[in-house]
Amino acid sequence: MRIALINPIARRTQGYHTVGCQIPQLGLQVLAQLTPREHHVDLIDEVFGHDATDQVIRRGNYDLVGVTSYTSGATRAYEIAAQARAADIPCIIGGPHASAMPHEAAQYFDSVAVGETDDIYADIMADAARGGLKRHYKGDLPDLERPGVGRARQDLQPINGTYGVAAIQTSRGCPVGCEYCSVTRFNGAPIRRRRIEDILDEWRNTPKGFLFVVDDNFFGVGEKHAIWAKQLLRAIVRQDRQRSWVSRNLGTPQRRWFSQTTINMGDDLEGMRLARKAGCCGMFVGFETFNARSLKDYHKGVNRKNLSRYQELVHGFHKAGIAVFGGFIVGADEDDEETVSATAVEAVRLGVDTIQITNLTPLPGTRMYDRYVQDGRIFATNYPQDWERYTFVETVYHPRKMSAQRLDETIYELRYLAAREPWVWKRTLRTMWRTRNFAAAAFIHGMNAGWKRMARVQAPRDEQRFGVQFTTNPRTELIREAFGFFQRRWTSPAT
Repeated sequence: MRIALINPIARRTQGYHTVGCQIPQLGLQVLAQLTPREHHVDLIDEVFGHDATDQVIRRGNYDLVGVTSYTSGATRAYEIAAQARAADIPCIIGGPHASAMPHEAAQYFDSVAVGETDDIYADIMADAARGGLKRHYKGDLPDLERPGVGRARQDLQPINGTYGVAAIQTSRGCPVGCEYCSVTRFNGAPIRRRRIEDILDEWRNTPKGFLFVVDDNFFGVGEKHAIWAKQLLRAIVRQDRQRSWVSRNLGTPQRRWFSQTTINMGDDLEGMRLARKAGCCGMFVGFETFNARSLKDYHKGVNRKNLSRYQELVHGFHKAGIAVFGGFIVGADEDDEETVSATAVEAVRLGVDTIQITNLTPLPGTRMYDRYVQDGRIFATNYPQDWERYTFVETVYHPRKMSAQRLDETIYELRYLAAREPWVWKRTLRTMWRTRNFAAAAFIHGMNAGWKRMARVQAPRDEQRFGVQFTTNPRTELIREAFGFFQRRWTSPAT
């Protein structure tokens, strides 16, 4: 069979997928690795554009189209299914959105796979080869310690572009169970680990020099998780020293990488120093908010426990030479018009090296979505068209303390200034000073430059929606200080 595996991107989306290098759709690379070699696989990632998908499906030279999709790409996924059906090509969808909304997806696709598909993919391939795809498939949580499970086909690049980095996964699952996140429901609460030997083999055979370790929680919570993470890091360091003269004599890792973790990692100096030795230059940390009540609503217990120690923990990352990429969400019931500016200033005061402030977005498959639907708070419900609005850059529900429009306007102020203020190099130098790590500073420079580029890309849509008028006010003055090198004053949000 000739198989096209597609990552759909909403046509109207201009958001965080445009930041920096395009990151691989790892799930499709994992499926490609599982595909028997007698079949030919093409990967199409619409982060590089939509034309390739339309052209190859129109030619009709595939025997199967497979799609994985997040919620924002669901509308586009259904368009792809219509094209495939028009060309008499069987089509199947999996991934987070289809798993959360299988009955909706089944209206557009010939087949729907729910959950992780590692253990059922062979059956899907066999059924497709004989022309008998089932309407529904249900996957369980596979044992990642089995040889080869979770491995990606790292040599496979999209036919419509080239990834600037590689992606690899060492674990799945997250025990935190945030109210707005579908990971725990989709991948389970227990953190399941791959075999260290398998990770090392994929690590050294990955062709790229920079990796995104896509684990939802690399370091985990609790001693058991920390012990495993440090075992992996020591193994990576040993492998580097065995295979590279530079690593052996200069201590320079063969590959640089970043990942996602919880704030508690900042308390483990040994773990962070090992991470740096293994090549880590930055960690994405989900701070979410500085408001304790909002953290409680989010079910973010690990953050509530450490809220008073944020400064100390960020300093712990920097002391080990690791930059902090801070994720923040605005739109909780406690948030008001001042939250965006206050969050930006507080984050910079703490020393967060790059910040990502997104709109709270209740996604299908989360407890928050279920609750907001029950309460009638979501207004973007013209499905499937409105799924394109679930992009983290637009409010799709009714906040408590302001209108959805007003919330979007306050975030627009942040993007407006981010696109125009000369702040990127200042933040790069500050990261260099705090981490004493050139790789960390280079990573942060790329992320901040990418964020500024995203803000500029978003600007025409912002201007169309909000108008070109922009007035200076106390909030924008605070944001300007956040983009500066030093802060003359700051406002601490209520906790």
